[in-house]
Amino acid sequence: MANSVYKITEIVGTSPQSWEDAVSNAVETASKTLRNLRIAEVSALDVAVDNGAVREYRAKVKLSFKYEEDLSPAARGREAAEEDETREPRATKRRPAKSVGKASKKKRR
Repeated sequence: MANSVYKITEIVGTSPQSWEDAVSNAVETASKTLRNLRIAEVSALDVAVDNGAVREYRAKVKLSFKYEEDLSPAARGREAAEEDETREPRATKRRPAKSVGKASKKKRR
């Protein structure tokens, strides 16, 4: 199996019906913008109470997703662009300047 790198982020899902719905809402919503989701771990459950009644179920969910190995500067984002700006510029070959003397004027005629 190849080496992999995963990022873990924590989000909170809510639902007026149940903790299960709160977890599902969190995962489904995150999956719209995060690719390669691997694991969802419920780290905490709580409820929002209003006048002595449960108003909302809340689930704190830790999501892990796998980093992709696209190394192009555009895919790496702002950090890559900043890193590229700090690199030494490549040496470029310069063409000798053309003389604009009488000889070159004669060629144009």
